Amino acid sequence: MSTTTVRRSLALLALLLPLTACGSDEGEDSGRQSDGDTTITVLAAASLTDTFTALAEDFEAEHEGVTVKLAFDSSATLAEQALGGAPADVLATADTATMDDASEALAADPQLFATNTMVLALPADNPAGITSYDDLGSGDVTYVVCVDTAPCGKVAAALIESTGLEAEPSSLEVDVKAVLSKVITDEADAGFVYATDAVAAGDAVSTVEIPGAAEQVTSYPIAPLVQSQEADLAQEFVDLVLSEAGQQTLTDAGFGPPS
Repeated sequence: MSTTTVRRSLALLALLLPLTACGSDEGEDSGRQSDGDTTITVLAAASLTDTFTALAEDFEAEHEGVTVKLAFDSSATLAEQALGGAPADVLATADTATMDDASEALAADPQLFATNTMVLALPADNPAGITSYDDLGSGDVTYVVCVDTAPCGKVAAALIESTGLEAEPSSLEVDVKAVLSKVITDEADAGFVYATDAVAAGDAVSTVEIPGAAEQVTSYPIAPLVQSQEADLAQEFVDLVLSEAGQQTLTDAGFGPPS
């Protein structure tokens, strides 16, 4: 068995475990459930957790008998799962390159629905006394970023390079929610997160601007998947995200408009 086949098989198994549902947890992971209800599964970048949870609830309210299951993870992991034929209906990633990698699994051209930029998140009590991005160069300050295979890691790496920061991160986290968790729990003095994650964290964090962040804009695409057993519902979920109501939910969370 080839390495690629093994990797895709593992990705498939990984998807079957961590799915969260806005509605009932009973029944199959996708498709028709035993009680006659319908479930669709949406694979979404970790930075979309709060907004897609809200949108899934709206979708369920408008579609009686439909449950939306959400799987949040690194975009790279989700794209690999989609390519491996994981039982899912929609894919939303935190960058266009990752969506392009999953092109063979897409049932329609991906559409951009939001943008995001990065900020430096600090614990609410700011024990390191950070007042500017330059403080990361101090040997007494620890900071964390995403792994470079994740969109959040790619952006962080580009910002670190462009600013000439020589201090190494203390750890590389699987996704932006893991970075934020390290900051909130005081396991790191700072972390590179999306502006929307800082908004969602509320008073648990404060933020510092990262020089050049406005030039490193992250674009979010979404598309239905070829393996979907509920193609109409999959497209309707995509339509909700792109709709005026969906866009307002994203704007309220701090996302920028699609560019």
